[in-house]
Amino acid sequence: MTGQVQVQTGDFDVGEQYRALLASGADSGGLALFIGRVRADEGADPVVALELEHYPAMTERSLQALVGQAQERWALDQVSVVHRVGRLSVGDQIVFVGVAAAHRREAFAAAQFLMDKLKTTAPFWKKEFRRSGASAWVEAKASDEAAASYWA
Repeated sequence: MTGQVQVQTGDFDVGEQYRALLASGADSGGLALFIGRVRADEGADPVVALELEHYPAMTERSLQALVGQAQERWALDQVSVVHRVGRLSVGDQIVFVGVAAAHRREAFAAAQFLMDKLKTTAPFWKKEFRRSGASAWVEAKASDEAAASYWA
């Protein structure tokens, strides 16, 4: 089992990430992919961009630790996590989580675990920029904390 973690400013190619999961050489029967994108929220002053900041070495270690936890919980063939930082516009890709496993249940569960934990424990700071020019740091959401607590 291998795990790959990348934190980068540039975009990622979903097809390339998928092919890398397949190239792991494992006879995986289930692959689960999640791609997160910047979305505008509803309202009179929608989000037009996000700025994501991080501490490079700390962030990579944190993501690698999450991959290790997933590997301990499920029998996985390959895991890939790519997370972008910097300024991103509405519609831009932010995160890719790909999991290959012998069976779909492990792949789905591990991908959901990784996203739920990534949202609550990975050291990223997000600032929203709105159409009006207003900006604010994004606070943790109770719904994200509740989702992550499922895995305790």
